[in-house]
Amino acid sequence: MGLIVQKFGGTSVADAERIHRAAKRAIAAKEKGNQVVVVVSAMGDATDDLIALAKQICADPPKREMDQLLATGEQVTIALMAMALHSQGHQAISFTGGQIGLVTDNAFSKARIQSINKQRIFEQLSEGKIVIIAGFQGVTPDGHFTTLGRGGSNATLVAIGAVLSADVCENYTDVDGIYTADPRIVKNARKIDRISYDEMLELSGLGASVLQTRAVEFAKKYNVPLHVRNSQNDNEGTWIVAETPNMEHILVSGAALKKDLTRVTIKSVPDRPGIAAKIFGDIAAANIVVDDIIQNVMDDNTAHISFTVEHGDLQDIKPVVDRLCTELGARTAPIYHGDLAKVSVVGVGMRAHTGVAQRMFKALADGHINIQNITTSEIKISCIIDREQGNMAIQIVHDAFELEKVK
Repeated sequence: MGLIVQKFGGTSVADAERIHRAAKRAIAAKEKGNQVVVVVSAMGDATDDLIALAKQICADPPKREMDQLLATGEQVTIALMAMALHSQGHQAISFTGGQIGLVTDNAFSKARIQSINKQRIFEQLSEGKIVIIAGFQGVTPDGHFTTLGRGGSNATLVAIGAVLSADVCENYTDVDGIYTADPRIVKNARKIDRISYDEMLELSGLGASVLQTRAVEFAKKYNVPLHVRNSQNDNEGTWIVAETPNMEHILVSGAALKKDLTRVTIKSVPDRPGIAAKIFGDIAAANIVVDDIIQNVMDDNTAHISFTVEHGDLQDIKPVVDRLCTELGARTAPIYHGDLAKVSVVGVGMRAHTGVAQRMFKALADGHINIQNITTSEIKISCIIDREQGNMAIQIVHDAFELEKVK
């Protein structure tokens, strides 16, 4: 007997018909002799609707209260899913994150999972029930509701799969799998059959929205196979697995675009040990994720430090940066440059091949796209560009590496 954890995103449970369809998938897996756990998101646009409602009530709602509100979306879906399974003749039981002991830190709206009490899940599975669990949410050690950030149901899926030692985690969504680029932007994007954890981790962090970065981190750490599939058909999706030698002959596996970035520049801070640690330590304490970092040393023993953040974090980071400028004696006010995007290519084959950067830079230059910053790792190259050129840039890069062709 195997153990399968399935997750259904918002579009896959958007109405009663789709909830029944998802329930049938869970039943099919159970009837093959598997124990089945189902993780669900809020229905359709329920989370966005709740956010909009909150904004009507309060222009700047407290994050603790937002989590209290947003956690209700999944609570609706788990109960309806359990009812759908019951109506089709199968025992099921629904749980919120708190009811299965999914404990997080207290970083409201961006909480990280600390532990899960698997005992209650196993007790219900041993009784032959399908267990339904609310994604995207948990509780702090002292009982406050938290949410795991956009795409957090994916983190719930893989965390549950890891603690239960699941044979596979199936992520059902509204696309057929992972594509070489976002098919809504790049029309000749191709579905990828298999991709490594490291490549998927980079793509997720660089803007690919199918899987949250933390979900891929969990999968890699605990070696949980992930299968991304379309809830509307039975086609094979994309398998996210450990790297194999065959993957290294593929130079670039995919391209990604991250929009809505803002570059923050702190000018003329003292050039001495500990300054960068102070700046980014305070930013991390505010639960703000920093993207690319560039430091330029001046002739007068000062430094200019620039970094990018998602535009949605701008309101939170401004008071931190303003305070740091005062404390560090920066000579000018910080500069905020919005309307930026980042286009990237990713592939484990870069480790063994040269010329990838030149090929990417030439393609962008031929398309008259100016590169403002460049960052690299062992398996990725990223370029900061104007936001308005983002869609064109990813198409150009995708074509330059002929990602539409099966390798």
